[in-house]
Amino acid sequence: MKQRLGFDSALTVLAPVVWGSTYLVTTELLPPDRPLLAAAVRALPGGLLLTLAGRKLPQGHWWWRILALGALNIGVFFYLLFVAAYHLPGGVAALVGSIQPVFVLLLSALLLREAIRSWQVVACVLGTAGVGMLVLGPEAGLDAIGVAAGLGAAVCMASGIVLTKRWGRPPGVGLLTFTGWQLAVGGLLIAPVALLGEGLPARLTWPNFAGFAYLSLVGALLAYAVWFRGIERLPALTVSLLGFASPLAATILGYLFLRQGLTLVQGAGAIAVVAAVLLAQRSTARDSRLVRERGTPQPEYENGSDSPPAAGPAHPAPPSSEAGTRPAALSPRQTTEREQP
Repeated sequence: MKQRLGFDSALTVLAPVVWGSTYLVTTELLPPDRPLLAAAVRALPGGLLLTLAGRKLPQGHWWWRILALGALNIGVFFYLLFVAAYHLPGGVAALVGSIQPVFVLLLSALLLREAIRSWQVVACVLGTAGVGMLVLGPEAGLDAIGVAAGLGAAVCMASGIVLTKRWGRPPGVGLLTFTGWQLAVGGLLIAPVALLGEGLPARLTWPNFAGFAYLSLVGALLAYAVWFRGIERLPALTVSLLGFASPLAATILGYLFLRQGLTLVQGAGAIAVVAAVLLAQRSTARDSRLVRERGTPQPEYENGSDSPPAAGPAHPAPPSSEAGTRPAALSPRQTTEREQP
């Protein structure tokens, strides 16, 4: 169990590490002042590709669920993320977004009926403090629009994580198809607004194309598939705390490519971020072990057993006509007629 949780956490953390490069790619490769266009191009191509490859569309109530998840996880979140990236230094934008685990903690208690534990509060405070030490400096500037956009992005992502955990995936739908639906819906929501509000740049350079391709294929298609897999297999707060790896990656990339210096305070912040992630992982493994040792009873399903009903046709199969089978029971009317002289 512990090894599986470790592997799931290590794989899931790749997503926020990739997203940490968003700030670098946005400022260095994308056209300026085009947050809506950047969000639409990041989501729509990969989403349509995965949806076409899956050859399946949502059914019934999953239409409005995918609309909600696509808006929270992709559409509105991408837009607010890029607005924050354009109005704030990358580290400051990451700091504002680091409040996301607090929203996840509160929403998990409200929607998932999960009790708030002391280690969860400690991990949230430790991670947020670590991000603050990691990214804040004398040159860090604040902008009201950027801060508001960063907080809005944190609320959107937190709501998307908890609702994805609560609703799960439709039966028979693969992870890539589920990811494609949300990317496609999110891209379709913001593409018209991007064309009307911003329009297309006068010209696009090869660095622009490279930036868009990276954000679409790696930053969206690959990263979100890994992210949704982690939401399915890990507690919601643990997944959210793994997001602290994003500002850590942004700081390291800034040091390597933008020649941004690293101080002792930033080093201490990096240690605090890693400690928060490790605390969440170890506590999750311990809780899972305790539940297994105590033998917590399994939930009872509608079929009256302690295991979910097997997948099969919605209607019962007709009675078999093979020899040796028990005849079907007679109706009350047939029984009365047979008893009459």
